[in-house]
Amino acid sequence: MAGPPTPPLARRPSDARRRGRLLLFLIVLVAVSAAAAAALAYLSFPSAAPTPPPTASSTLQADADCCRGVEGLELWGPAVKWGSNHRLPSAAACCASCKAMCPHPEDGACRCDSWVFCGDERRCKDRLGECWLKKQKDVMAPAVIARGEDVMWTSGLVFGKGEGIVGLETNLGTLHIQLLPGCAPRSVDYFVELLGLRNCAGCRFYRAEGRGNVWDTKGDHEKNTAFGPPYALLQGTLEVDGVPFKDIAREACPSVKRGSIAWVGSGPEFLISLANHEEWKDAYTVFGHVLPEDMAIAEEMALLPVSTDLWSNVTVKVLRDPVYFKVKRSSHASSA
Repeated sequence: MAGPPTPPLARRPSDARRRGRLLLFLIVLVAVSAAAAAALAYLSFPSAAPTPPPTASSTLQADADCCRGVEGLELWGPAVKWGSNHRLPSAAACCASCKAMCPHPEDGACRCDSWVFCGDERRCKDRLGECWLKKQKDVMAPAVIARGEDVMWTSGLVFGKGEGIVGLETNLGTLHIQLLPGCAPRSVDYFVELLGLRNCAGCRFYRAEGRGNVWDTKGDHEKNTAFGPPYALLQGTLEVDGVPFKDIAREACPSVKRGSIAWVGSGPEFLISLANHEEWKDAYTVFGHVLPEDMAIAEEMALLPVSTDLWSNVTVKVLRDPVYFKVKRSSHASSA
């Protein structure tokens, strides 16, 4: 039997633009006639120390059980329930109140897709416990009235059927990703920002490893085999060239299943799992999952030509030609 498994991701490879660069830095060259910018980020990794596994059986169930929001964020928009007449004990209860209206039992539509809660006793004062339930004009581009450490509100999103799906558009096809706002609201907030930029220059997959003989076609680990290499994953970056990336703090961590998409450390590096990695426990923040019918694209990517490399004494497979992608909003009938 193999020894205790550890998360296999060790460092980000160099390429023609990044070779020999070890630290995060931003270079901006400004001229009268033109401007060009490039931003690079180091890859940070979680501790390999084992932690108790999450109780959720899947990323979907985990998000159904989670109700979290972003502190220091006040979303705007038409109210479907006024907070002055709707006070609750916690942000989670406010989120659950919104979820109860999505979908609505009568017509299946989401009457509420965003919530705003005031839970800071010192700053909220007589507004403590106010829970505002709102309906956005566009839930993937929600109206923001205030953001920052001095904002006393906590806000979150709730996605209905066919909502909260982004596409990673590659030359091999589009990987549709269902985002999980209940588990990873800060991560979803970052994707909303990406969609607003309408640009993901530099976003790419650079590492690809199939399941080999370690996992079966369902992603289950074969008995009496090591946990890699290969490690059954795709790895890439979601950092936009020229736009500094702000580290995303650890969020709720459902276990890494086949199709899970998760940050490596605090981002912008991320992975898509091609197998069920219970051995990683909750070492990675899972913020979405690839729709099952698109996993064939991910498997195809894992078969592209690669070169081997050694990252912190771990053998990995790096794509000879990185696969670049665009991030676009999408919808899909199978997202429910």
